[in-house]
Amino acid sequence: MESIKSLPAVAVRGVVPIPNNDFRIEVGRKKSLDAIEASEKDFGQYILIAIQKDPLNEDPTVDDIEEYGTLAKISMKIKLPNGNFKVKFNVLERVKIKEFFLTEPYFVANYDEVETNITSDEEEVTLVKMIVQEIAENETNILMPNNNVIEKVQQGLTTNKVVDLIVNFLKIEETEKYRYLAENSLNKRLKMLLEDINRQKMIIDLERKINEEVKKSIDENQKEYYLREKMRAIQNELGDKVKREEEIEELRELIIEAKMPANIEEKALQELARLRSTPSAMAESSIIKTYLDFLVALPWYETSKDLDDLSLVQKSLDKNHYGLEKVKDRIVEYLAVKIMTQKNPQTILCLVGPPGVGKTSLAISIAEALNRKFVKQSLGGVRDESEIRGHRRTYIGALPGRILNGMKAAGTLNPVFLLDEIDKMASDYKGDPASAMLEVLDPEQNSKFSDHYLEEQYDLSQVLFITTANYLENIPAPLRDRMEIVELSSYTEHEKFEIAKRHLVSKQLEAHGLKPEQFILDDEVIYYMIQHYTREAGVRELNRYIGALIRKAIKEILITKEKSVHISKDNVENYIGKPKFTHNTTENKDRIGVVTGLAYTQYGGDTLPVEVTYYKGRGQLVLTGKLGDVMKESAQTALSYVKANAERFNIDPELFKENDVHVHVPEGAIPKDGPSAGITMATAIYSALANKFVKRDVGMTGEVTLRGLVLPIGGLKEKSIAAHRSGIKTILIPKDNVRDIDDIPVEVKENLTIIPVETVDDVFANAIK
Repeated sequence: MESIKSLPAVAVRGVVPIPNNDFRIEVGRKKSLDAIEASEKDFGQYILIAIQKDPLNEDPTVDDIEEYGTLAKISMKIKLPNGNFKVKFNVLERVKIKEFFLTEPYFVANYDEVETNITSDEEEVTLVKMIVQEIAENETNILMPNNNVIEKVQQGLTTNKVVDLIVNFLKIEETEKYRYLAENSLNKRLKMLLEDINRQKMIIDLERKINEEVKKSIDENQKEYYLREKMRAIQNELGDKVKREEEIEELRELIIEAKMPANIEEKALQELARLRSTPSAMAESSIIKTYLDFLVALPWYETSKDLDDLSLVQKSLDKNHYGLEKVKDRIVEYLAVKIMTQKNPQTILCLVGPPGVGKTSLAISIAEALNRKFVKQSLGGVRDESEIRGHRRTYIGALPGRILNGMKAAGTLNPVFLLDEIDKMASDYKGDPASAMLEVLDPEQNSKFSDHYLEEQYDLSQVLFITTANYLENIPAPLRDRMEIVELSSYTEHEKFEIAKRHLVSKQLEAHGLKPEQFILDDEVIYYMIQHYTREAGVRELNRYIGALIRKAIKEILITKEKSVHISKDNVENYIGKPKFTHNTTENKDRIGVVTGLAYTQYGGDTLPVEVTYYKGRGQLVLTGKLGDVMKESAQTALSYVKANAERFNIDPELFKENDVHVHVPEGAIPKDGPSAGITMATAIYSALANKFVKRDVGMTGEVTLRGLVLPIGGLKEKSIAAHRSGIKTILIPKDNVRDIDDIPVEVKENLTIIPVETVDDVFANAIK
């Protein structure tokens, strides 16, 4: 055997084989299996066991192998059901691996046998004696079970074998055992062994101390728990039982007085019987009590009497809201049907419009006009179906849904129930709340609404549901189908002025404790703030600025002792700073390649100038101004129409081949999209290429097609207001939008010349000089 200096090697990980011991591992890697097969076939079952530095490495290289290993002989090999082999080795001695001269298909290494150095017999004997004594006293704590170390030591083994035997069974990390493999000195191994034994003893003593402290703490807690339970039992015997019986009887009376439907009352009495038999200390007791309190608090028969005088309702709506004629007419129609049929109309109103236009306040006014209770539930951000239907009472912390919570707050069966921001609901893995809302808002189903917490049906048929939304497109189609859509557009400047004059100023004065004679606000200041300090569809920001003016006025009154403060256009900037917004105005003279378009934004209407020029290039279309995809397509369509009709328009076709056409829409930082700038772009392109002037006081809006047709657009009311505000005298609109002219305010319509156009030729005829 001594002549063998090269052998196949198998790399092991996470374990360290110790000489003079048996070593068992499961072998599954192909390289290791090939090495074992070669050892059995050509090397008399002798093999090297190398140790990986990183046990997580699935495919180790030569650099991943430790310097020291062991020489072993395969004594047994058993195939396992998973295809791997269970192999038993007799580990013979330490070796130092010199080099691997073969790595594929398995490792083959040259090695040198490592001799053990013995330096002092007396020191060796002393150390062995100390180690054996420690082993005898602490065998079960520091050695693995079934080790037979003491028995084998008594057989007269050499010191070297004794150390290897103890190290093999010592309770230390496998990676720490490598030190013993790499150490040649026997006495140093003995000292290392003694140190590890003492360290293990210290760890065991520390664990014992911690366990004793934990046990003592647990015993004290158990003692306190026992005393508390005993005190509770004594209190029950002394009188708590009497108090509990009184509470149960009181709850029984409330259940009877609530006049619930027969099936609900029966269920409530059953739950009350469960409450009586459940100890008050149990969590189930409080759950039952909360459920019964909820049943008692729900309205089962209480209703409020509606007003039957339509003139009073009309006056109430007009008093609280300026404008919104269509919405108010729809509400009055609803009440007229109710008075005529003496039934609650099965209609769900959905108020759709931008923020701040009065959707919520309108719902409150409806409740006041009907003399009904008002309750509101905001649905923004609701993702869980149980928010609508409630949680099942089998869950800890179960709660009723928002619908029944709202009914509990209303206290009547026929409140005005506002479901705010219904377009903001979302769905996730917990369910789709919009699907649960289908039953709530369906007049054919909500008379038997099922809430998981209530576990019984509840009648919602007498409730007047009103929903609000900012964007109709965000409401799922099945849910939208169950509602009657009432659209609230943005306010005109005149409407904002009237709202501020009639409502906002007086409310802010009352909120700030200022008398009307102490604060004088010129009408032109309100218009100035609307045009230059706010850009919104509603009046929220305007309301804030009015509040800011009043606060400044209060400060001035208190400091200067003035009797009143007069806000005019000349001094308004001293109170609220410089204007924040400017509206586009018309050009001061006719220009080539510049056309005024009309745009509809979330803040209302505005004018949108479109500029076109051309220069030497390769016939490309250049678009700037942060345009959306639809607007880019409109520009391409407009250019294609002008190209196709170049000869008819007396435009040299070579211009398109030799030049690039650049379309720019200021302001460049604001995103813009939509098809309604089509005829504006077509006019600007035609003006630039034909070198013709565009009338500066003409604005236009409409979608263009390749055939030159002008298609209808939306937001005509807002666009007309913007044109009037900017000083435009004439606007060109699609012929199909003539039906929308009636929506334009009278004060705007009287100052505008509105020309319907059917084709782009009509546009050119009215816009080009």
